[in-house]
Amino acid sequence: MTSGSIDRAAAWPEVRFAGLRFTPLSVEETVAALAARPATAPFVAFVTPNAEHAFLRRKDTLFRDCGDTCWISTNDSRIIGRAALLAGIDLKFAPGAYVVDRMFKDLIGPDDAISIVGATPEVVDKLKVQFGLRNVAHHIPPMGFIHMPEAVKAAVEFVAAHPARFVFVAMGPPQSEKFCQHVIADGRSTGIGLCIGSSINVITGGSDPAPDWMEHSGLVWLYRLVKEPKRLWRRYLVHGMVGLGLGLRDVVAIRLGLRPRGV
Repeated sequence: MTSGSIDRAAAWPEVRFAGLRFTPLSVEETVAALAARPATAPFVAFVTPNAEHAFLRRKDTLFRDCGDTCWISTNDSRIIGRAALLAGIDLKFAPGAYVVDRMFKDLIGPDDAISIVGATPEVVDKLKVQFGLRNVAHHIPPMGFIHMPEAVKAAVEFVAAHPARFVFVAMGPPQSEKFCQHVIADGRSTGIGLCIGSSINVITGGSDPAPDWMEHSGLVWLYRLVKEPKRLWRRYLVHGMVGLGLGLRDVVAIRLGLRPRGV
């Protein structure tokens, strides 16, 4: 058992739904957990799964391993969360952008060391200005780097060479989760690898947010799909729908008593 799994088992219950493992924590509870973990503890991953994760994990062993063994895994999908409620399971809601926003407002100080893997220099510069950050290390891997052993090695070396309590892995799934598994396997780094996708871009105003009523009704995916149909149709209309289907399958199985709730 890894130190991350020991931390996990001692602190929070785990719930299985749609093939995913969730740590049912609110944003406030998640930030409190991040704040409480010692900076010198061995490197672990924090992930925020959504319906697409349920699709991607089916044929990707390394990605699946991250979801199954990561330290905290909070719900990033209102739709998956509402499906779970049909089975009497409360996954709570702590998406990456909400958690990251709260961290920079309430937890991370101007002189705290942080590392960022991914994102553009422009986005990182905005982040520094917005929160007055003075101790940021930034590494930009090449596109598709997770399939390039030398590029992965360089990124792992960067994390090891820049010790930080929080390492923001600003790439989408499955790259961010798989990269964190490489850092864990390397064994030299400390801190928490936060697989937060485009969250930094969101909190610095680099993306066009959905209206509040769509955000709270779980229709952000539709807003984004209409804005960028060519880029996002597969994510939402194929990957996401498969993930939702896996969740609804669990709802039926739980309500019929074919499987225990949350296992």
